[in-house]
Amino acid sequence: MIKFNITDDYIDSFSDSCVVTGVFEKSYLFPSTKKIDNISNGYISSLLYREALQGKITQTLFLYDVPNLYNKQILLIGCGEKNSFDQNQYKKVIHAAVTACKNIPIVKILLLLSEFNLPGCDNYWKIRQTIEIVNEELYVFNKFKNKKNQSKSILNEITLYIPNINELKYCQQAIKDAIVIARGVNIAKDLGNLPPNFCTPNYIAEQTQELSKYNNISIDIIDFSEMKKLGMNAYLAVNQGSNYPPIMPIIKYQGHKNESDIISDPIILIGKGLTFDSGGISIKDAHKMDEMKYDMCGAAAVYAVMYIAAELQLPLNIIGILAVGENMISSNSFRPGDILTTLSGKTIEILNTDAEGRLILCDTLTYAKRYKPSIVIDIATLTGACVVALGNHFSGLMCNEEKLSKDLIFASQQTKDYIWRLPLHEEFQNQLKSTCADMTNVGGRSAGAITAGCFLQKFVKYPWAHLDIAGTAWISHDLNKSSTGRPVTLLSQFLLNKLK
Repeated sequence: MIKFNITDDYIDSFSDSCVVTGVFEKSYLFPSTKKIDNISNGYISSLLYREALQGKITQTLFLYDVPNLYNKQILLIGCGEKNSFDQNQYKKVIHAAVTACKNIPIVKILLLLSEFNLPGCDNYWKIRQTIEIVNEELYVFNKFKNKKNQSKSILNEITLYIPNINELKYCQQAIKDAIVIARGVNIAKDLGNLPPNFCTPNYIAEQTQELSKYNNISIDIIDFSEMKKLGMNAYLAVNQGSNYPPIMPIIKYQGHKNESDIISDPIILIGKGLTFDSGGISIKDAHKMDEMKYDMCGAAAVYAVMYIAAELQLPLNIIGILAVGENMISSNSFRPGDILTTLSGKTIEILNTDAEGRLILCDTLTYAKRYKPSIVIDIATLTGACVVALGNHFSGLMCNEEKLSKDLIFASQQTKDYIWRLPLHEEFQNQLKSTCADMTNVGGRSAGAITAGCFLQKFVKYPWAHLDIAGTAWISHDLNKSSTGRPVTLLSQFLLNKLK
């Protein structure tokens, strides 16, 4: 991974680095760009006068051998209108800078863009965003390619200029947090991108055991026989058609010790982990069914967040539960018309076997109650209806507590990993009524994402939030299918905010 540094020294100390700095429209210059212009006797100004660069957002111009400057390369980035330069513009500019530098032989960068003040954004935020964007731009998944399609980038070091020496220690923490979170995002992406014949339920269980190397993590594995004894019949039914038995790895992270050595008042994260979802007897359309390997992205996100918590040694108690299985078709598959008795004792009439995620989650949510959690958040690629409602930009949020909802939305705004709250009103519960059981597993075509959330709400008796990431967990372009790693940054920020 790229090495990141911060400095309060000016460009003279970094003669071997490509200097990246900004220009606004109407030839307004960043403070450092002004200094370079002065050193070079107006060289930058003369270029702008000749309109070599207009300063429009994400425009780029490489300069070589600028007069009186030791640095051999300078990259000017257009930053748009000065008065409109905000968080989103900053992110676009960083993306443009990395894109411009990664395909040419640049080894080191001195990034001067963080010196411009952004309303409501401190240097910690700028550093976090910069490192996460660099990680996103340079991520490659080529495990199964004989001819590795790797990035041509030889970039291996980025130094961020922070003019305030009093913030350097604070900014070092930002680098540490950002690097660990970026690695976590890559872990989630890699798990999501693995094909379903490699990333099986057994594989996820094996990967979970690797986290036991951390002293404050312990792993429990709830297997088929234990689920059967407990009465997790909804969870088991989903997996009846698969050759892989269902499994529920539980990752216990104890960052806040107590005398009894019991994890008290934990935050519980539950991730849906269907390593492949055929839809079962209610089989999916063949079009893009290959993307159903991404139906375990909720579990991948939880696994990654547990890694991040351990690496950062967060002083919190967190339990990650991975609801892992596979929804396949065979003579043993569960059927529309079946009635299942859940771990809670409630009964469910099955109307659609492709509404399977809520079935494994309802038993997992009931199981989570034994830990007396302070908060439970489930993360699932749950409904196509959420994609229809919110597209690929926002994840859906449903929540039974106002404070928890506000905390999650605030973390999403900080990270730009956006979520949007949907209502959980009693009216929607009526769509789940059954003539022969306590409820059905689907509520019809209207408000499908909300009725899925209402279904899960029936099984919770604690502060709870549900994140539907069906539209945001992966990119669905024919030539660029890839896991996004969302909502790892959101959840990580949510946990970091608990420490303030």
